[in-house]
Amino acid sequence: MMGKPIPVQMLGQSGCSITFPGVKVYIDPYLSNSVQLLDAPDLERLIPISISPEKVNDADIVLITHAHIDHCDPHTLPQLAQASPQARFVGPKSVLQKLIEWGINPARILLAREDWIQLSPDLSVRAIPAAHPEIERDEMGNLTCVGYLLNYSGRLIYHAGDTFVRKEIIDVLVKQGPVHTAFLPVNEHNFFREQRGIIGNMTMREAFQFAQEIGAQQVVPVHWDMFAHNGAYTDEMTLIHKLVKPDFTLLVRPTHISLSDVQISVVVRTLNEALHLESLLEGIAGQQSQGLNTEVVVVDSGSTDGTIEIAHRHGCRILHITREEFSFGRSLNMGCAASVGDILVIISGHCVPKDEQWLKYLCQPLLDGQAEYTYGRQVGGPNSHFSEKRIFSKYFPDQSNIPQDGFFCNNANAALLRSAWEHYRFDEELTGLEDMELAQRMVRNGSQIAYIAEATVLHHHNENWSQIRRRFEREAIALQKIMPHVQVNLFDTLRYITTSIWNDWVCAVLQKPGLSHFGAIVRYRFNQYLGSLNGHQQHRALSHIEKEKYFYPH
Repeated sequence: MMGKPIPVQMLGQSGCSITFPGVKVYIDPYLSNSVQLLDAPDLERLIPISISPEKVNDADIVLITHAHIDHCDPHTLPQLAQASPQARFVGPKSVLQKLIEWGINPARILLAREDWIQLSPDLSVRAIPAAHPEIERDEMGNLTCVGYLLNYSGRLIYHAGDTFVRKEIIDVLVKQGPVHTAFLPVNEHNFFREQRGIIGNMTMREAFQFAQEIGAQQVVPVHWDMFAHNGAYTDEMTLIHKLVKPDFTLLVRPTHISLSDVQISVVVRTLNEALHLESLLEGIAGQQSQGLNTEVVVVDSGSTDGTIEIAHRHGCRILHITREEFSFGRSLNMGCAASVGDILVIISGHCVPKDEQWLKYLCQPLLDGQAEYTYGRQVGGPNSHFSEKRIFSKYFPDQSNIPQDGFFCNNANAALLRSAWEHYRFDEELTGLEDMELAQRMVRNGSQIAYIAEATVLHHHNENWSQIRRRFEREAIALQKIMPHVQVNLFDTLRYITTSIWNDWVCAVLQKPGLSHFGAIVRYRFNQYLGSLNGHQQHRALSHIEKEKYFYPH
């Protein structure tokens, strides 16, 4: 079983570093401006140099795919070799000759061969033919341009270098495969680039089809971000991936890659969640899950604030649902269907795990057979309304209940067995409370729901007053299907507003300073209960006990 995700740093053009345990590999590092200085004055870098080559002191292996200066850089490799005296260099013969000319000791240089070279106990590499634009070999049969296939503990990572699609390359990779993660160039060959002497590589569609042919599970596009005359756009990549719907995850500028067999799938619904999504995904990556491997599936309904870019950077699988198609249940069903985990974790895009134990605690009752559906504690963030924090403390206390009585559940921070989801699935017509509706059906059939106080998230709501009112209204509308006997009248609403404002204010005064919260308390509770009243206008009367349980304040 593979461990935590492997750190990756994208260096621009085809360059990257991959940090395996005990071995750091650099591939085609271009850490200068030599193309503009030595070749074409108008080919200026579009992205900054991430690290000066003389400061790269952690390289163990440097893989060079061919002799072009944006891959075999005279202003990078000599300085890197000096800063990392432990580094060994691998490349085709033309590259080796340049390295020796630049003063690198031949004892540190290995010829890229079409058989496996052991780099460490868990890591080996072999050269793969590259067609730039055709596959070429010298009189000794050595390749002129290569890609690399890295085998780390049985998982294969392919870096294509510069290449067109050729059947020989596909055949070699299929024979050696399956490839798990492929770094593929997407700076297509075209007439105008050829006029400038730029060979180019695959088109995006070719790269995606190539990835399908070799069975890749993840694709990292490369060779697209360095030069204006030889680039591509992230929007273009994500749009084609969305339209073609291939069977792999697209990772644009990833910071980590996971090589795991997934056991837990984390499904995140997003709509303009850039403010907190980075912290959420970092929190997921940092979980101590006792060897349980995770993937993250993002279901986005039209974000325009950088949410998609953040998700790509963290290696998430991204699905898209239109706002017209969207419902809470439908988006979750889509994410669960696309996932592969035995346990499905559901978390809001504006919730952030409180610590590194969140995932373990949330999933443990499922693993132990104590429950089929769990949900964790929610606490407000620093900008949460005082009244909302009080609601969180009511429904999400500091004591676990395994299993609990009843079917209350909340998908802002929840997990369920895949087998349970496949049997029940979320109701796609509800305006909210799809979690409680599914839990109700499960409980009726004898399943157990568990509340896990230790699995805590910070829940950040950034809603205006009308959004708060609409949220409570849609939840009240959904509650009509779940509990059709529920009804709230005007008298109930006035009583709840008055009592909740008083109780919140008393609590705020005791916590000091209470007066600063008073206006927000009044407005929050007014919009909460007005929304609930609007949503319950059609209801029959419910029992006093049920009314108090679901609507009565602290």
